[in-house]
Amino acid sequence: MDFDLDDTQRAIRDAFARFVDDRVVPQAAALDEARAYPRELMHELARLGLFGMRYPQEAGGSGLALPEFALALEEVARGSMSLAGAAAMQSLMGTKFLQMLGNDDIVGRLFAPALAGEKIGAICMTEPGAGSDLGGIATSARKVDGGYVLNGRKTWVTAAPVADFFTVFAKAGPERKLTIFLVERGFEGLAVGREIHKMGVWALPTSELALDDCFVPDSHRLSLEEGDGEQHLRKTLAEIRVITGAMAIGVARAALDAARRYAGERSQFGKPIDRFQAIQLKIAEMATALESALHLVRYAAWLHAAGRPHHKEAAMAKLHATETAAMVCEQAARIFASYGYAMEYPVQRYLRDVRFTLIGGGTSEILKLIIAKEVGA
Repeated sequence: MDFDLDDTQRAIRDAFARFVDDRVVPQAAALDEARAYPRELMHELARLGLFGMRYPQEAGGSGLALPEFALALEEVARGSMSLAGAAAMQSLMGTKFLQMLGNDDIVGRLFAPALAGEKIGAICMTEPGAGSDLGGIATSARKVDGGYVLNGRKTWVTAAPVADFFTVFAKAGPERKLTIFLVERGFEGLAVGREIHKMGVWALPTSELALDDCFVPDSHRLSLEEGDGEQHLRKTLAEIRVITGAMAIGVARAALDAARRYAGERSQFGKPIDRFQAIQLKIAEMATALESALHLVRYAAWLHAAGRPHHKEAAMAKLHATETAAMVCEQAARIFASYGYAMEYPVQRYLRDVRFTLIGGGTSEILKLIIAKEVGA
């Protein structure tokens, strides 16, 4: 699986693989069951440089590209999808617009500490009536003297209960077009609502968010002009899709490895079950599908890094990788049979957590529509 990696990429993969084996895997189950944000491990990831990996050196990052970032997140997801989801939010969605559009005060006071794991960022797009349909966003931003007044409801805000700042998409201006704002915890009118209890990624809290006459100063309008939010978001969507595919591959690798080990240890009818063709066929199909998904994700990441057109390939990579990972985790649980339903084995966690990747960055149905349009259907 590494024939196309250069020496730097292998070193990054190996460093994060060691970290996952030594620090994440031993406590992944306890982390999940505690349902608490993994602050200690997030600090360790910050020291490893993960949060700044995709940012230029002059911004405090390491100036690496999407292929390296995807490799690191794939390894983290192999250990814990909760931790990988938190890291992805901190490394990209929660901080990207601050680095890209924030002023010196915002960069110094919020973005730089976020790279060090000292501040936590979140992004707020989804609303009760607007998910895939960005045009359905109803949160409004009314211009007033010195800033804007925001009103609306956001939902499925990852890391909201622990976030220090929020990137909020709202409609502003006479044409009510998407505009990006930075809202800090403590702003009057901002309230973190009820936590959404999920079937998976238990250590990554998700909540609703309310904005009731929340004043945001002009300095916190991240958009360069009113209405440019969608164009900035589209520049980031391909990255979101590639890393979501990479995380899906990570958890699927964990599931396949667990199923292979179990099949070699579990005996029925006088021999290990991996001696039966029914099990061998499952493992062969899982491994083949996973290998193809991995190469598609790496290809999309390479296109992005090379500055070549990649939006279609990113959608394909996310679609294929997440659906493949869901299949692999399901088949792994079937190999475990009754024990695939037992909390004592991690395969049940992989099966629950993999569904997280099917949602973020666009559902499979939306991705299929995007791909169809890209190929001229």
